[in-house]
Amino acid sequence: MIELNNVSKVFELPHEKSRTIFEKIISLFKTNLSYENFNALSEINLKINDGECIGIVGNNGSGKSTILKLISKIILPSKGTVLVKGRTAAFIELGVGFQNELTAKENVYLYGTIMGMSRKYISKKYLEIVKFANVKKFMDTKMKSFSSGMRLRLAFATAIQTNPDILILDEVMAIGDQDFQKKSYELFQKYKKNKKTIILATHDLNLVKSCNKVLYLNKGKQIMFDTPNKVLKRYLNDITRVSK
Repeated sequence: MIELNNVSKVFELPHEKSRTIFEKIISLFKTNLSYENFNALSEINLKINDGECIGIVGNNGSGKSTILKLISKIILPSKGTVLVKGRTAAFIELGVGFQNELTAKENVYLYGTIMGMSRKYISKKYLEIVKFANVKKFMDTKMKSFSSGMRLRLAFATAIQTNPDILILDEVMAIGDQDFQKKSYELFQKYKKNKKTIILATHDLNLVKSCNKVLYLNKGKQIMFDTPNKVLKRYLNDITRVSK
């Protein structure tokens, strides 16, 4: 179960931006810095039951990634409480932790360890990871030679081996070519069939339609949390009205 009670998140945006390392160091000793508050989320109330698949829709900047990071415990709320029961796997900033000077194989072990897997378990799943990511012939190549797409595929293929209770997905179904997207979609359907709790932020409305419920966010505010048909009708109407 996941429960958000009156949750808000405010970020402080400095008026004076540091462009170099030296400026960043100097800013640590300044006491007169001014900030502007940015309300990324305001008074969100949400309850997600075990085994539910929840879609999140909204324009860019609506707070979708922020709410996923709060549920993942990557960031903490400025106000309210976030309760999460179960082991989570967050597919939000895939590849964070990869080291460019290490080979892809070494990075699989490093990334897997960061995500809580033992070396023995990673070795057991290694061939499965490589096959899913479709990067077999590049595994002894340094990560700095990988394209961004290859990095994301390898990160995703490694992360899914954690076998979580709760999957938190931020547009990851759009990673890679059609073949990889097909495999990702099949995996998504498998997790749904196995009654895993899934929270999915995406612009793919076909995926959203397959969810149990949908959360609609706009400028950090909770507009609706209801069935896909009801929420998408409101969401699409709002988009149409704004574009006119």
